[in-house]
Amino acid sequence: MTKAELAKAVKEIAHLTGEFKLRSGQTSNEYFDKYRFEAQPELLREIGKQMAPLVPKDTEILAGLEMGGIPIAVALSFETGLPIVFVRKEAKAYGTCKFAEGMEIDGKKLCVVEDVITTGGQVVISTKDLRESGAIIDSVVCAIHRGESPNTQLQDIGIQLNSLFTKADFQ
Repeated sequence: MTKAELAKAVKEIAHLTGEFKLRSGQTSNEYFDKYRFEAQPELLREIGKQMAPLVPKDTEILAGLEMGGIPIAVALSFETGLPIVFVRKEAKAYGTCKFAEGMEIDGKKLCVVEDVITTGGQVVISTKDLRESGAIIDSVVCAIHRGESPNTQLQDIGIQLNSLFTKADFQ
């Protein structure tokens, strides 16, 4: 499947119109419901395949952000052979009481994995938490970047954004 064919398939299944409040607090008349494309094995497999080259070569661990980044991180793991850490928005209050589950990240080079990024607010928060736990992070990959380029919020914390698609790919 070409990138253009994948973009068309993602748009057909996941692009919604109406009035939507985004995680950033912004409102939009269009929305990409990532769960609609992440729930389709054929699309998720192809997204992982096409995103794999975006993962920096020196990455040791993929960091899938709750909840939409996790399926994409799994697809990327199958393509790249890299292990994953599953990153919660906040540490759970029972069991291990961790916010990053799966393996130790102290001193490891992580690539953050997200589904759709508008401003990068959750990436900033999660990156801060991961870095405080000793992770080394300078990149994020996402399926769709629907925000402005360059993303200064991510640049300000030393994060390079690599996206499979931007808004322009869905015009």
